[in-house]
Amino acid sequence: MTLRLYDTATRSVRDFVPREAGRVGIYLCGLTVQSEPHIGHLRSGVNYDVLRRWLLRAGNEVTFIRNITDVDDKVLAKSIEYGRPFWSIAYANEVVLGAAYRSLNVLPPTYEPRATGHVPEMQELIQKLIDTGHAYVAGDGSGDVYFDVRSYPAYGALSGQHPDAMQHPDDGPERAKRSPNDFALWKGQKAGEPADATWPSPWGRGRPGWHIECSAMCWRYLGPEFDIHGGGLDLTFPHHENEIAQSRAAGLPFARYWVHHALLNLGEAKMSKSLGNVIDLDHVVAMGIRPIELRYYMLEAHYRSRIDYTDESLREKAVAFRRIEGFVQRAVDRVGPVPAGELPTAFTAAMDDDLNTSAALASLREVVHDGNTALDTSDEPAIRAALSSVRGMLDVLGIDPLDPAWGGGGSGHLKEVVDSLVALALDQRAQARARKDWTAADAVRDQLKQAGIIVEDTPAGPRWTVDDGR
Repeated sequence: MTLRLYDTATRSVRDFVPREAGRVGIYLCGLTVQSEPHIGHLRSGVNYDVLRRWLLRAGNEVTFIRNITDVDDKVLAKSIEYGRPFWSIAYANEVVLGAAYRSLNVLPPTYEPRATGHVPEMQELIQKLIDTGHAYVAGDGSGDVYFDVRSYPAYGALSGQHPDAMQHPDDGPERAKRSPNDFALWKGQKAGEPADATWPSPWGRGRPGWHIECSAMCWRYLGPEFDIHGGGLDLTFPHHENEIAQSRAAGLPFARYWVHHALLNLGEAKMSKSLGNVIDLDHVVAMGIRPIELRYYMLEAHYRSRIDYTDESLREKAVAFRRIEGFVQRAVDRVGPVPAGELPTAFTAAMDDDLNTSAALASLREVVHDGNTALDTSDEPAIRAALSSVRGMLDVLGIDPLDPAWGGGGSGHLKEVVDSLVALALDQRAQARARKDWTAADAVRDQLKQAGIIVEDTPAGPRWTVDDGR
């Protein structure tokens, strides 16, 4: 079955046919790093990481670009508020964002360009638009440059909006615009803004508008035309609408498919720093939820389905993942770490059907059920087959607990320390049992249970897991 993806531009699920067979170029709109990320931001990274992994699984070479917007109105507002250089704020938040992505096993992008590193390319695009009559320099001496929306008849096609019904951008005085819908490509230096957030240009010192940044970085790293442009639904208008207009007006064919993910809300409201209703990774970890469980939670919903976050729903999904993890651990105890193998037909069909991770996980749980049955009957060939299949599916989804990215089921040095301490306690318990001191043996087991460690005696010896009820 061919991978089919929902294309926002055509409002249909289409067969995905890359521009060049075996090679896929993807651009994902990254974050504006005016503040630290929340889990709504991280959903984007996880969703497109699965798309990338699925394309890689099919044997494609994938060039994956995820940008950093390190200069724009929001970043400068924080700079003024805190009295710190804009680049200091942007970089500090970029570091936190990178750590969060790594903790969720999101593969690093092929390139992660910053907007501030591509001002020459932006200026080149702007000049092309001016030369072809699609952009103009404001006549008020501000140094602003605007895109002339009326010069591009297809404006509004992506979002399905008519220009007359659109909300006007507030990125410049309307008196300086030919039409209220025109948007800024270049913003002349304004009083009160940080002086170090400007660059020389043919139109005077200033900085780029938000939309031109992404068009320039797409062009720089993926060329005039590429396969997939991704981002959140909230970016469809105006950001992506404006990207299309300015890129195609400059003669660039631009993206062939537009893939948008739904938002992760807190209750029914969009998770937003400005609204003060955000849940970040630290909150989740403080709840006793591991990053691998948060990733599973995000994949339980189809990427185009809204997630209404609650602590309770996250805990429920964490318990569901621990059941899958428990099978993997028990199977490995019985037959060893079988490598990832072939994928079930139902799983493949679900993934090819617009990345239906919800249906794919249902298929995975069926194989886990069969594997648990095989464990109960000590059917080792069936255990190996189930474990291999499960690991293959978990690998595609990025949630294989045996993946070294997860520390092989724990987290680096801390896991080694815990393993050693539990092994010491179990050795003391074994010595007590050997001398038939059942009271001492039970005491060790009870102390481990109080610490959140459940001990299970198996034919291969004692096995311990972290209590699901923590």
